[in-house]
Amino acid sequence: MRNLSKVTALAVLMSFSGAVFTAPVLAAPDPAKIEARKKAKTRIMGERTGKKVIKAFDLYNEEKLDEAIAMLKEIDASDDFDKATVNRYLGSMYGQKEQYKTAIGYLQLAVAPDVLNFADQEQSLKTLGDMYAGTEQYEKAKDAYVAWMDFTGEEDATVYTRIAQANYQLGKFRDVFTPADKAIKLQKEPNKGPYQLKLGSYFELKDYKNMVKVGEEIVRIWPDDKKAWVSLGKYYLQTEDYKTGLATMEVAYKNGYFETEVDYKVLSNFYSLNEIPYKAAKVLEKSINDKIVKRNKQNISAVASNYHRSKDIEKAAKYYEEAAKFDDDAELYRKAGSLLLQSQNYSAAVVRLNKALELGSDKTGTIYSDLAEAYYYQEKYKQAYAAITKAMDDPRTRKFAKGWSVFIKDKAARNGVKI
Repeated sequence: MRNLSKVTALAVLMSFSGAVFTAPVLAAPDPAKIEARKKAKTRIMGERTGKKVIKAFDLYNEEKLDEAIAMLKEIDASDDFDKATVNRYLGSMYGQKEQYKTAIGYLQLAVAPDVLNFADQEQSLKTLGDMYAGTEQYEKAKDAYVAWMDFTGEEDATVYTRIAQANYQLGKFRDVFTPADKAIKLQKEPNKGPYQLKLGSYFELKDYKNMVKVGEEIVRIWPDDKKAWVSLGKYYLQTEDYKTGLATMEVAYKNGYFETEVDYKVLSNFYSLNEIPYKAAKVLEKSINDKIVKRNKQNISAVASNYHRSKDIEKAAKYYEEAAKFDDDAELYRKAGSLLLQSQNYSAAVVRLNKALELGSDKTGTIYSDLAEAYYYQEKYKQAYAAITKAMDDPRTRKFAKGWSVFIKDKAARNGVKI
């Protein structure tokens, strides 16, 4: 620690501020009392106490914090002002040692008699609030911050943000908004803190419409904030405003704001929800191939499903089969086979459909019906008839299979194949 003058050391010491939190309460300052405090004559310590305090700060400047504390604790001041001042210094020094419980005790003793000079009392009240908040004593922190406002008659954006944060930490989400809004109104330069507290509170209250409004305000104030754009896009999912959500996520995507695989999946989902399945598939496919999104069954299945919806049959079949291979999923093999049948890739369809049967699919009637069709168009009438006969065993496809069986048998006979 660099050597500081006694005056500078005192200033640094008393500017100590711990973590920041708090809850909402309304202050009721008395202007007359405040004016009287400000005009009051500045008090100074008695000579005996003052000499010992100076010696303590000599030790402090030599980086002998423990020795400085020990010397201050030896002081037995008889004057209330001297006692309060010494307690104030002890509270701040213990704060520097991060012994907050002890520091709080001394600061409480310092502010209780309300005899410190105006600047010292107000700073001690604020520091006490910070220490309460930093030790998660949020109700007490609120009391200290309100006492600071009552004492000074001032309103401060940072203090209101801390009050809002305390309410948030206490789970008093509805009490976050008033102090957060006051903080926003008082800000000289925009700060995201109170906006984030409002976002979190609206989310906890499941008030998604107002959460979106706050998100929109953040984007308006900080248009270059990448995370704000992406977050706002996700908020629209909660309000089911899929059109605006898609537009927002497209802006984020085109500007390179995406950072996590969830971002790409949300964009894909928005395309799907807006009935644009081809783009839903393409975005997810590209992000998987670029190794941004995990190549797992869930994601590959989503690609397959969206290609299926967009009528890109061959790609859908390809991805259904890839997804099926992760854990031998009979249903996905069935879907792949069915789509290959639609694309007239009959021999490939047979392989996938038989794989589905091998893995124990419960849609046997549908699979045998598809197999019958695949064999039929390959002019394999015996296999087609055998398959359609098995399809008749499934009540769900029995009626259809009976009609087809007659048709296949007749076709076979006309081609000289005896069944």
